[in-house]
Amino acid sequence: MAFLAGGVLYARFALAPAMDCMGESEKTELADRVADRMRGLVMAVVVALVASGLFNLYRRSILPGGLPAGYHMWFGIKMLLALHVIAVSLLFGKVGVAPAKRTRQLTGVAISGLLILAISAYLRSMR
Repeated sequence: MAFLAGGVLYARFALAPAMDCMGESEKTELADRVADRMRGLVMAVVVALVASGLFNLYRRSILPGGLPAGYHMWFGIKMLLALHVIAVSLLFGKVGVAPAKRTRQLTGVAISGLLILAISAYLRSMR
């Protein structure tokens, strides 16, 4: 998740402002090229995130004493945020999306990604 969140933060707060001096067609062309190159990598990262999250849930559930109170609630919130990241990642790979819309999508994914990282740290600390 750190890789995905870092990439999104870079795209949102470094790449998008740098593209402001370009014309609308140039922005769209560059954004489409970036989205096309990142599509496969993002999907691989998303699959790995979901798989590792489910594995961690399974691993924690077979430990003696089971899961601590509230674990399922926070895990569910984390998975809902992960579904948001997956959905926007699928939409981000589309060609011909307006640059302003991509910027809004990146903002939402950056916020969700940082929340996922915070919830993951909290879940690891639960005993």
